[in-house]
Amino acid sequence: MTTETLESKNRARGRPREFDADAALDKALAVFSERGYHAASISELTEAMELASGSVYKAFKDKRGIFLAAFDRYRKVRRSILDARLAKVETGREKVREVLAYYASSSHGESGRRGCLVVGSASELAIFDEEAAERVAAAFDANEKLILDLVRLGQADGTISIAIDSETTARALLCLTKGMRVVGKTGRTENDMANVAEAAMRLLG
Repeated sequence: MTTETLESKNRARGRPREFDADAALDKALAVFSERGYHAASISELTEAMELASGSVYKAFKDKRGIFLAAFDRYRKVRRSILDARLAKVETGREKVREVLAYYASSSHGESGRRGCLVVGSASELAIFDEEAAERVAAAFDANEKLILDLVRLGQADGTISIAIDSETTARALLCLTKGMRVVGKTGRTENDMANVAEAAMRLLG
């Protein structure tokens, strides 16, 4: 065997396995959402991610590292989907309705039973992990700011009453949307959650 061939084989043997990190994290998300952070084992995660344990440890170090990366992935994907929905409507009122409809659609069926990673596993980990707590707070703050901006847009374009307190209303809608994800874990129907979203629209005057 030539030196060149031996060196090539050594490089191949030492080269880390390439994989689609986003696809792997999406699979890990399902485990965390269903099991919670503490109940999810590293063996369950590696099996779901369809990766060798060595690849997982090399990429994410440990279960906490997988979780934090999955949490960031979860927020990015959901915000991208919501932004696409918001871009299709014009007024502030229509945009708030889209936000509520989006949460309603996530709060029944399989998605509803899995629940929201932010209000579920993330909150669980945040109790004793400062970095996770900061991520949860940032997620809540971003969601509240989005709703507040949409309420104020509606007040500016005349589709939402200027008589309501925009900040209090935005915070109430934040609490309501997060609560929908919790209640959705109990097996509510699509119609149940759509009715909740419609009732929430009355807060806009």
